[in-house]
Amino acid sequence: MGPYDSAISAGSSSGSSSSSTSKPHEIDGLLAGAGYKVRSSDLRQVAQRLERLETVMVNSPSDVSQLASDTVHYNPSDMASWVDSLLSELNNPHALPLPSDLPDFPDLIASPVLNQTTMQNDDAWADPNIIPPHQLKVVTAMEEDSGIKLVHMLLTCAESIQRGELALAGSLIENMQALLTRVNTVCGIGKVAGYFIDALNRRVFAPRGFANNSTYGSAYENEVLYHHFYEASPYLKFAHFTANQAILEAFDGHDCVHVIDFNLMHGLQWPPLIQALALRPGGPPLLRLTGIGPPSPDGHDSLREIGLRLAELAQSVNVRFAFRGVAASRLEDVKPWMLEVSPKEAVAVNSIMQLHRLLGANNTRNLPIEMVLGWIRNLNPKIMTVVEQEADHNQVGFLDRFTEALYYYSTMFDSLEACALQPAKALAEIYIQREIC
Repeated sequence: MGPYDSAISAGSSSGSSSSSTSKPHEIDGLLAGAGYKVRSSDLRQVAQRLERLETVMVNSPSDVSQLASDTVHYNPSDMASWVDSLLSELNNPHALPLPSDLPDFPDLIASPVLNQTTMQNDDAWADPNIIPPHQLKVVTAMEEDSGIKLVHMLLTCAESIQRGELALAGSLIENMQALLTRVNTVCGIGKVAGYFIDALNRRVFAPRGFANNSTYGSAYENEVLYHHFYEASPYLKFAHFTANQAILEAFDGHDCVHVIDFNLMHGLQWPPLIQALALRPGGPPLLRLTGIGPPSPDGHDSLREIGLRLAELAQSVNVRFAFRGVAASRLEDVKPWMLEVSPKEAVAVNSIMQLHRLLGANNTRNLPIEMVLGWIRNLNPKIMTVVEQEADHNQVGFLDRFTEALYYYSTMFDSLEACALQPAKALAEIYIQREIC
């Protein structure tokens, strides 16, 4: 039952008894039980503010429309702050619009947890003039129009590339770069459009076969960015947790187990599994881990370094451990003999965000995924865990792939805005940006 239903129930029950005989703390309890964060002693002030709100709304009907779009309202159950937020918006019309390049200051934008903590403070209740900060999110009409134009121009540019009209695509890129100055590139479509414009620019103007390795940085830099993305976003952590649980259950009763990881990615998935195997009743098994990953661009054997770190962890919890790294730029380049699988082992194949990369070939007669799934079946694994994006980036037409990617990465950036804080969010966004570019 929501706050509104609770309020109706509480109101009907209180009508059957004499409210004058109720003690203040009893009324406070009834209000709290109904879901309203207000004290009985503050009801008079709340009523006065509601009267002010009604007066302002009647006298300024033209300003009320902004409450439906530009204002971030508080939970109505928190009556005092909710009414104050509405009054502050209606009483300060000159505060709009704000510059489109307004920086994201942490002290101006408060998280929901901070807002709740502020309202729970007795000092905040004692001073009725305190108006808690609320999230500033103002989008001017010109900025909104520019954002819509950017999306249309991005799709038109992608269609031009698909038709081979690179001159038109180049002209559109220049126009989009100019239009980008009219929108807020700190968040929303402005940020995502900037990354996709950069990617289109590389595709159109970079020499054929050119790969700008400097863009991707060193192995250490990539590791730092990946760690920040891993901590800022819950997706990979949840995928690793569920996959490890399934693998742990499949290995039950086996003394020699072998995990084949299609993308080792710094090995962050495996410490929890090693620790779980160490606590297994009857003692831990012999764990073999084969990690597949791309060759390091700076010449370091990063797979071996990851294996050494995992071996140290396994030794500290008394788990027998063996590691083998297989360097391959593409999963289809891996051959079964490279994995050195023994028939005495219980095998688990783990694929996190990898199988979709095998679907992009134009030659439908020999799809890489058919070859890879074929030798996986020959390994006869005990279990295979698969995690994939809910996206379709592998269609034949470039425009279709581009449209799917634009939608997918827009959602990813929106989710980071909701669940991550600076500076971790900024570094996590750089990691996603490199996937686009």
